[in-house]
Amino acid sequence: MGEFTNKIDFEVLVMVQNANPNGDPLNGNRPRETYDGYGEISDVCIKRKIRNRLQDMGEDIFVQSDERSDDECKSLSDRAKSNEDMQKAQKNKDRDAYAEAACRTWIDVRSFGQVFAFKDGNVSVGVRGPVSVHSAFSVLPVSIDSMQITKSVNSETKDKKSSDTMGMKHKVHSALYIVKGSINHQLAEKTGFSDEDAEKIKEALRTLFVNDSSSARPDGSMEVCRVYWWKHNCPMGQYSSAKVHRLVNVTPKVDDPKSFEDYEIVIDSLPDLELEEIEGI
Repeated sequence: MGEFTNKIDFEVLVMVQNANPNGDPLNGNRPRETYDGYGEISDVCIKRKIRNRLQDMGEDIFVQSDERSDDECKSLSDRAKSNEDMQKAQKNKDRDAYAEAACRTWIDVRSFGQVFAFKDGNVSVGVRGPVSVHSAFSVLPVSIDSMQITKSVNSETKDKKSSDTMGMKHKVHSALYIVKGSINHQLAEKTGFSDEDAEKIKEALRTLFVNDSSSARPDGSMEVCRVYWWKHNCPMGQYSSAKVHRLVNVTPKVDDPKSFEDYEIVIDSLPDLELEEIEGI
């Protein structure tokens, strides 16, 4: 693995059209909202999508979805046990060697970190990852449409048709969400995260919703419109992430924006801070 040179900050603009970007299981799977009515996509949801894209790109992923599993492991514990270097380190109770083997094997571990604590293991290891991702929030309060749906086919064989089963389906009519994140140099050194890995994260963000369609998110309903990628000129970064993230100013051009073109995007600058602006897909 190579080295990670300088701190990186990034921001992603995501347009949602008639989709449920992240359902809330505690609220009937309605799209997540803040108390002020702004739409929210959790950081866990975003990292899941990044992992899926990295897996599509041929990278080894530790935290895999069951339906996307590309090995015979049925749990995280099984996947950890399948790594010979990690098992050897566990027998020797060498926490550093255990973490190093995990980071070397799986890109999501060296990116986001991971806690390894299993019932049948005698080593508990925590890895802090350099890539941090905020929850995404919409620019304006969201309007949520709900519809009742029914099932017209019997689930089991019966003499007569069962009564229709009622359910609800929710979607955000139209909203622009902002995802923010950073890559820390100090933590990258500890996990072995490299500039190559950073480029893979960038590509995953650019293509975040490829192969992500579902009934709640039909193809084309979720779109990455822009990725803003700042690479600092020193390892620790010459500006705080908070100051960098304030450089992107998004305001609606009309009272009820329906598309990305209905928003005005103004990008401020800071001395000696390089910005790469990337079109999404």
